[in-house]
Amino acid sequence: MSKSLDIGRDIGFASSPKTSCNDRNCPFHGTLSVRGKVLEGTIVKDQNGISVTVERGLLVLDKKYKRYYRKYARVAAHNPPCINARSVDKVKIGECRKISKTIAFVVIEKVSSSEINEKTK
Repeated sequence: MSKSLDIGRDIGFASSPKTSCNDRNCPFHGTLSVRGKVLEGTIVKDQNGISVTVERGLLVLDKKYKRYYRKYARVAAHNPPCINARSVDKVKIGECRKISKTIAFVVIEKVSSSEINEKTK
């Protein structure tokens, strides 16, 4: 393995993780390219170490009553071993090619709570 793969390549969305892995579906140390949508959410399921389920909270306007209500969307994502995100972690996921029947996103980085607080201010 060359040094450039150990450090991790720049994908343009996030900084490369400190640990390395040899997963071919890792955007930093493998050949997977990230393109399209970049979403943020909370991990609600991480039963097997390879994939996670990310839940996003959305506010939707009800036109008839002119009020907002909360709606949730769940997305399955690949979890590379170098990132190793677990349940209740806030993460950023990026769109990639289909990895399996339901997985078309990959976890790019864990979002710290201080970054979330800065965005809400």
